[in-house]
Amino acid sequence: MKNNVILFISSLILFCSCTNNEPTQEISMEWLYSDAGKSVGAIYRTEWIDNNLLYLMDMREPKERRTILTLDPIAPNKIKPLIDKEKVVKNLMTLINRNDTTMYLDWPSSFSSGGEYGLYIYEEDIFVLDIKSEIFLRITDTPDKEKSARFSPDGNQIAFVRDNDLFIYHIKKKKEKQLTFDGSETILNGTVSWVYWEEIFGRQDIGYWWSNDSKSLAFLQTDESPVTKMHYVHWKPEEPKLITQRYPKAGTKNPIVKLGIIEINNPQTKWVDLDPFEYFCRLKWLPDNKQISVQTMNRAQNKLDLFFVDRLSGKNIDKIITEVDSGWVNINDDLYFLNNSFIWQSERNGYAHLYQFSYSGKLINQITNGDWALRSSGGPFWLRQSVVNIDKENGFIYFTSLKESSIERHLYRSSFDGKTIEKISKESGVHKINFSDNGKYYLDIHSDTKSPPTLVLYNNNGEKIHALIDHRPEIIRDYDLQTPELFTIPTKDGFLMPAQILKPKNFIKTKKYPIIFHVYGGPAAPTVFNQWQGHSLFYDNMLLEMGYLVVKFDHRASTAKSKKLENRVLNMMSGPVEREDIVDGINWLKSQSYVDQNRVGIWGWSGGGSFTLNMMTNTKEFKAGVSVAPVTDWHYYDTKWTEFAMKRPIDNPNGYEQTSFIKSAKNLHGSLLLVHGTYDDNVHPQNSWHFIDELVEANIQFDMMFYPMRKHGIADDAARIHLYNKMIKFWGENL
Repeated sequence: MKNNVILFISSLILFCSCTNNEPTQEISMEWLYSDAGKSVGAIYRTEWIDNNLLYLMDMREPKERRTILTLDPIAPNKIKPLIDKEKVVKNLMTLINRNDTTMYLDWPSSFSSGGEYGLYIYEEDIFVLDIKSEIFLRITDTPDKEKSARFSPDGNQIAFVRDNDLFIYHIKKKKEKQLTFDGSETILNGTVSWVYWEEIFGRQDIGYWWSNDSKSLAFLQTDESPVTKMHYVHWKPEEPKLITQRYPKAGTKNPIVKLGIIEINNPQTKWVDLDPFEYFCRLKWLPDNKQISVQTMNRAQNKLDLFFVDRLSGKNIDKIITEVDSGWVNINDDLYFLNNSFIWQSERNGYAHLYQFSYSGKLINQITNGDWALRSSGGPFWLRQSVVNIDKENGFIYFTSLKESSIERHLYRSSFDGKTIEKISKESGVHKINFSDNGKYYLDIHSDTKSPPTLVLYNNNGEKIHALIDHRPEIIRDYDLQTPELFTIPTKDGFLMPAQILKPKNFIKTKKYPIIFHVYGGPAAPTVFNQWQGHSLFYDNMLLEMGYLVVKFDHRASTAKSKKLENRVLNMMSGPVEREDIVDGINWLKSQSYVDQNRVGIWGWSGGGSFTLNMMTNTKEFKAGVSVAPVTDWHYYDTKWTEFAMKRPIDNPNGYEQTSFIKSAKNLHGSLLLVHGTYDDNVHPQNSWHFIDELVEANIQFDMMFYPMRKHGIADDAARIHLYNKMIKFWGENL
C-alpha cells in the first residue's frame, strides 16, 4: 500500500550537466530511462569512514567509468581514486570465471567501519573487496543463496544468513562458523519474514545486531508456520510455476518472533524472556555492551514498551518506558545513549519531539517543544529518524524537523536541556544531512522545486567547506523545464492544504485547462515538498506539452504536521475524512478561472491507487483516472500496516465496510485505467481482480494493464517506459 520507495514520483534520481551550447533535449520516456536520462542531475554516492575520510562514487559518470573515490575534508578539493578500477574488475572476473568486458564496478552494499573492505554479493555469493591490496576475496562458494551480510563493528568478521541459519566468517582467519542449526522453510534465524521486512524495518532485512565489541550477536528467530499463504503463478515457463509467499492479512495470525543472544566464542543461544508482545520493533546495544534495549508493541499498536535486557543471562531487567496513544504509536529510530541518560523521540504531546530520560526511565527534561514536529530528511516515510548527530562533548543534538515549514526539512542544533535551538541550514527547501562518525563534518544534499540537488561539505557549525556539486541552473534551461508553483488550498473549515501546480510555459489565464491531480494520501506521507522532483518533473512536463495542468495537494492527515492530524483516520483509513478534504481541494481548483471543470483527472500508485478508486467510486468529480497497484479492500492488506489505523476486522467491521472500494465499485464514475503487477508481493493482485469482478458484474467498461511477474514498483525500465507511455495515451484519449 505504501508509496513505493523506488517509484520515480518521489525519487531523487536526478539530472546530469549539459553544456550551454547543447540543443534542448526532446523529453520522452525512452530517453528518460536511458543511461543519459538517468544520469541527468545525479550526484555522488557517499559513505563516511571512521577516520573522517569520505568514500564516493560519481553517479554522473557512465556505469563503465564509475569507480570508488576518496576525499579528505582537510583537503576537500582533492577527490582521487581509491582503487585501480580496471585491476579490481579484472580480478573479480577471474574469480567468478567470467570474461565480461562490460562489467562495471558497483557501489558495495557496505564498507567496514575503518574502510578496509567493501562488501559485495555477486551471483548469490559473498565477496569482499580488500581496498589496500585491490583484490576481491571470495567469502562463500555454495549452491545456496547467502543474504543479509553485514560487517562486525571492528570490520574483522561478516555475519550472514544461509538456508535460514546464521553464520559468521572471520576475514583474516578465512574461517566460517555456523551459529544456528534449526533453520527451515518456516523457522528463520537472523532474517525476517515479509511483514517485518516491509512494515517494521523499512524494506531492510534486519534480523540480527552485532554488539559494539564484535563478540556477540542478538538475533530474531521467526516462526512463520501460523502465517497464511499467498500464491502467484509464473506463466512464462512451458510448465507454469507456482510461487508461494507467507503473507499475514488483516485479522489473521502474525509470525511468532523471539529474541536470542549468542556469544561468538560460545555459540549457545540464550533466549530472552520478554513480556507478551505482538511485534518486535527495535533493538539497540547499550554502550557498555552489558545490556540491550528492546522495543515491543501490542497487536493494536497503541502501546510500545522499551525494555533493558542483560546480555549474559538474557533476563529482562526492567521495563523502562511505555508509550501509549489513542490511535497508534509510530515506531522511530531516535534512541541515543549518553553516560547516564538517553535521548528518546515521542509523540506524547501530539507532535514528534525529543526527550531526555535517566536509565531508570525517569523524565529529565523535554528537549524540543512546540507546534511542529521532528521529521526525517530522507528514506521511506514510515521510517522515522530525525537525529543526525549527538555531540556529547559540547552538549548538542543535531536533528532535522518541520519547524520552518511542513514542506521543508532543515537542520537544527539544540542543547541537551532544550534552552537553545539554532537553525543551521540556510537555503529554503529540503536538506538531507549525513554527518561523519565523529560529528566534525556533514554532507548536505539540498534542493528546492527550482534547483537540482547540490552536495556540499560543511563543518558542524554550518560553515561551508567545499561544494562537491554546486547549483546547476543549466538543467532547467537546457531542458526547458517548467517547475512547480507552491501554494495552499483552503478546506471548508479553513485548514490550508499544502499544494503545488505546474503550468505550461505560455500559460494563458483566460484559457480553460484540463488538470491531472496526482495523489498518494497515506497518513503522514506528503507529496508536496519544496524539493527537486526528479523524473516526475520530466513526466509532468510532457503532460504540460499535451495541454494539461498538473496538481498535487495533501489532505491534512497526510501532511505529517502532527500526530493529532494523523489520528483523524483512525478506524477509517482511505475513507470519508480524507475524501472530504480532497473534494474541497478539487472544488477549489474547479473554481479557478483557468480550470476546465469538466476535464479533471486523478492518478496514483499504491495508496494513491486506492485513493483514485475511492474518489472515482464515491464522487463524480473526475472524468478519468489511473489506479496503479491499489488496495481495494483492507481485508486484503497486511496486519501491521492495516491494523495500526483500522485495527482488526473483528474490532472495526463498520470501518472495513465503509472503506471497501469493492463495495463501491458499482458506482464507478469516469474512465478508469487499472494497472497491477502479477507478482506484487506488497499489494496482492487479488485486490484488482476482485475489483474487476465487481465492475464486470455491474457491466462497467474500463481499461486494464497487468504486468507479468512485476512486483509493486513495476520497476524494470521496459515496464516503466511502457506504463508511462500507456498513461500518456490514456490521458489523451479520455481527458
